Amino acid sequence: MGGDRPNVVFVLTDDQGYGDLSCHGNPVLKTPHLDALHACSVRLTDYHAGPTCAPTRAGLLTGHYANSTGVWRTSGGRSLLRADEVSMADFFGGGGYATGIFGKWHLGDNAPYRPQDRGFGTVVVHGGGGVGQTPDYWGNCYFDDSYWNGESHLKYEGYCTDVWFQEALKFIESNRDRPFFCYIPTNAPHSPHLVEPRYSDPYLPLTPHRGRANYYGMVANIDENVGGLRRRLTEMGLAENTIFIFMTDNGSAGGVEVDEEQYVVSGFNAGMRGKKASEYDGGHRVPFFLHWPSGGYDRGCDVERVTANVDILPTLIELCGLERPASCEFDGRSLVPLMEAAVGEARVSSGGASQAGGNGVCWPDRALVTDTQRLPQPIKWRRSAVLSDRWRLVNGAELYEIKADPEQRRDAAAAHPEEVAELRAAYEVWWAKVSKQFGEEIPIRIGGRGARRLRLNTYDWHNEELEGAWNQCLVRQGLICNGYWEVDVAEAGAYRIELRRWPAEEGAAIGAGLEGGEPVGWEELRIDLGEEGGGGRSWRERVRWGGGVAIPVRRARISIAGVEAEAAVGAEDGGASFVLELPEGAAHLQTWFETESGEELGAYYVYLESVFVSNR
Repeated sequence: MGGDRPNVVFVLTDDQGYGDLSCHGNPVLKTPHLDALHACSVRLTDYHAGPTCAPTRAGLLTGHYANSTGVWRTSGGRSLLRADEVSMADFFGGGGYATGIFGKWHLGDNAPYRPQDRGFGTVVVHGGGGVGQTPDYWGNCYFDDSYWNGESHLKYEGYCTDVWFQEALKFIESNRDRPFFCYIPTNAPHSPHLVEPRYSDPYLPLTPHRGRANYYGMVANIDENVGGLRRRLTEMGLAENTIFIFMTDNGSAGGVEVDEEQYVVSGFNAGMRGKKASEYDGGHRVPFFLHWPSGGYDRGCDVERVTANVDILPTLIELCGLERPASCEFDGRSLVPLMEAAVGEARVSSGGASQAGGNGVCWPDRALVTDTQRLPQPIKWRRSAVLSDRWRLVNGAELYEIKADPEQRRDAAAAHPEEVAELRAAYEVWWAKVSKQFGEEIPIRIGGRGARRLRLNTYDWHNEELEGAWNQCLVRQGLICNGYWEVDVAEAGAYRIELRRWPAEEGAAIGAGLEGGEPVGWEELRIDLGEEGGGGRSWRERVRWGGGVAIPVRRARISIAGVEAEAAVGAEDGGASFVLELPEGAAHLQTWFETESGEELGAYYVYLESVFVSNR
């Protein structure tokens, strides 16, 4: 395996399914650069992630099942990665690697959960789970946006995916003389499906609607960027000793449509049932390609055993020779024996590609679990799948022999009760492990390192109704909702707390509406934007979010750690400000805006700043 430690470039795309690649048989979408990577990589062909975004990232970056890390939703305070988890970047940084992230983090936007708190030395990311969501910089919309660099928001020119790859390349170029871990988790092709027409227009005649053409165009743009990055690695002499990984985070969101039973009725999903968020294979079986010439992983071969995102961290620790403390336990295991066996089989194969899938290696049978828990607290068996090489147990009751029935149409539970019992027993072991900390809070820090100034927003609200303005469109529309934040006051003292309806960068008064037409909804952004121009405006200008309804707020109220305060709100006030003495410790923070009609809602944005800390 090469004398020097390998670099790692890890590309993780968002909402692109297994079937959204031409090398996997998609008859419409063209991905020539990813196809070329596929052709010379070790491929995990029965590889599984979480059915949604944040859980996949939590499992991938820690080697632990996502539910045990506190991440079982994409918002509602349950996309925050527990502070005691050790991330992939922590391992690489501890091993002397330069570490950088470019794109979508989605595991917390405040301390101690930010990427710079979790081992990343260089950071260029959007907020929340997508560009334009509530934690993101106000008004971001894929083009010419402002992104977080670990200290502040900076404006970057160009399309979001292009920015991620451009900044990643700058990071690589500046660290070319030392080992680096470059993580590129794109937000594309997550909705809203926005991309320049030159990428999407070729698909218009081949797809049922503009939305899917845009989705395919977003994938085409990613493909182009992957090709460009690999070319530059070669030009810099880095390609030979760089582990280049491509995977996606869950099943397809924009490439297929399914019926009530989750069978595909439109689009291509490689013969699988389900799409994003599904417990069936189409929701969580995703592509994984690994290419590393110096390590001997430079020819197309398949690992066909069941594998998962929790396996990748222990695999990279072994490949890169990183230190693994004796006390460190993973839910996954290193896949190096399977990959070495597949590569060996490929070398002796007359056709140059392995068909045996590493089955000859000594590898014990095992059962893996994935599920979808978009709830305040997980529910046992909810939208779950227990995975083995041969079987899928879905929701604890349905059994499918996956190789013989990849579309999961023939429930074999009645004919194989012993298999059902065995897989149910494996789930029970998994549940006992992941449920130990379900009752523990995951608080956002107030005060202390990295948190003497911070902004809270509705994305991380807790409430039983699962309501919150999770994207900026809902803020613009004035969604009536409320919830509380789990917080931890790290330093007792006085804090200035400002409650706002609009974020500070907008600068509007609490009771003001925003000009620019009617508030644009998330789904409405899928409209046809195919032509340049339009009333003298460029295509990019036409994409911008618009408007915002006025909410006639007259009073504001706040409650935190047993401290309560309220104040009248004037028509021109930008926010309602309080200076409160807060005791040290865990607490709940909740706010209220009362309107002229007596209606109540929470403040969408809350800014906190320490003005005096008693124990500093």
